[in-house]
Amino acid sequence: MASEQDVRAQLQRAGQEHLLRFWDDLAPEARAALLAELASLEPDALREHCQRASAACALAPGPLRDLEARLQPLPPERVGSAIRCDQETRLRWEEEGFRQIALNKVAVLLLAGGQGTRLGVTYPKGMYQVGLPSQKTLYQLQAERIRRVEQLAGQRLGTHCTVPWYIMTSEFTLGPTIKFFKENGFFHLDPANVVLFEQRMLPAVTFEGKAILERKDKVAMAPDGNGGLYCALADHQILEDMKRRGVEFVHVYCVDNILVRLADPAFIGFCVLRGADCGAKVVEKAYPEEPVGVVCQVDGVPQVVEYSEISPETAGLRGPDGGLLYNTGNICNHFFTRDFLDVVTREFEPLLKLHVAVKKVPHVDEEGNLVKPLRPNGIKMEKFVFDVFQFAKNFVAFEVSREEEFSPLKNADTASKDNPSTSRRALLAQHYRWALQAGAHFLDAHGVQLPQQSGLLPNGDPPAICEISPLVSYSGEGLEMYLQGRKLQSPFILDEDQARLLQSQEC
Repeated sequence: MASEQDVRAQLQRAGQEHLLRFWDDLAPEARAALLAELASLEPDALREHCQRASAACALAPGPLRDLEARLQPLPPERVGSAIRCDQETRLRWEEEGFRQIALNKVAVLLLAGGQGTRLGVTYPKGMYQVGLPSQKTLYQLQAERIRRVEQLAGQRLGTHCTVPWYIMTSEFTLGPTIKFFKENGFFHLDPANVVLFEQRMLPAVTFEGKAILERKDKVAMAPDGNGGLYCALADHQILEDMKRRGVEFVHVYCVDNILVRLADPAFIGFCVLRGADCGAKVVEKAYPEEPVGVVCQVDGVPQVVEYSEISPETAGLRGPDGGLLYNTGNICNHFFTRDFLDVVTREFEPLLKLHVAVKKVPHVDEEGNLVKPLRPNGIKMEKFVFDVFQFAKNFVAFEVSREEEFSPLKNADTASKDNPSTSRRALLAQHYRWALQAGAHFLDAHGVQLPQQSGLLPNGDPPAICEISPLVSYSGEGLEMYLQGRKLQSPFILDEDQARLLQSQEC
């Protein structure tokens, strides 16, 4: 272990000697832990990190001055649409996607380094329940979608197949996530096919460029953003593991979208048939000022431009069809070939831009008292997973329905949107639509048949509460055999047991 003298010399070289200012107050165990943490911070990299954070934060926020002249929408030939395509085209994409899944060439990779702080909880977001009748968590819904898509692909090609699940966690989420999966039996997935790994952490920094102590014996650290994926892939030999399994295509997504379709065959098939090395699912922006990044081109190169970087005038521009010119909203749902990820980790990762996030960082003051700030006091530097689009040789975008595929969980219910209630309603409204399409009818509490309507009630709920297990249907398929002509009492849960019961009964 590094000595106190060695660590002091490193910190002096980095301009961060203040990190040992409480040394005399610490017990031997706390001293050892602090030395171990500080010794892992390379002094030149620490100095550069703190200086870059302070300098980047000092730059004026807002639209980039010369961006408008360099900005262009994606050309039509780079964009496919699950909404606007004909049925034959969609079936061709799905068939190719299922074929690749059945050949064991597809993996999914979950970005799960964030805690549920904004939800008001201290555990990982994936462990959160939004209040479904089944009380399923985000992790369980996702695990069951993997099982269902494996089943569908295997049935089509008459084989057994596996979609490995790679989960990138952080220092904050790794332990709780492992414990949760073990307690739940990995949701009936083979533990050998669930690979958890940890992303790097970076020190939080004051506006003056000083690393922050969260305790007398601990530096305030934060995950290096979802773009930390590329370093983590190399750190933990994840690409080598994929190669051993025969994986060639990787579907990367964020944990907080309750409607996410893992290993979506249509998306996988579209990207493979287009020969893409990199792809992004997008949704049409709801309105010009919607706070989502836009997938577009800058200087002819594919890129995600953050909403804060585009002027209101540019965001409101309209195309010949009357729709927004820059309407391809990024939803952090991506396709990569394994070969592309290999090139990124070996060659391009050092070129990724660092982004500034100004946060409220708990810390100790000069007297060693714990302070929980009421306003932002520190800088966390992050890399974004989508910043590799610029390095792709053949980038494509794939438009999907927001109603069917995107409802993020970002905030507590005190917020007006992207909260547990909106996520729950989005999923239940989807399942209600699927049930109607399959020929079901719903009854109210008095047994009276409800009128069939696709819209939501004034409170945002669907007209009837219906939850369909992902183990029964991945995207609405195959429900007619259970629901055609059925009269269902709300609330209704269609799980595997209920499906078997209904199948054994005549309507």
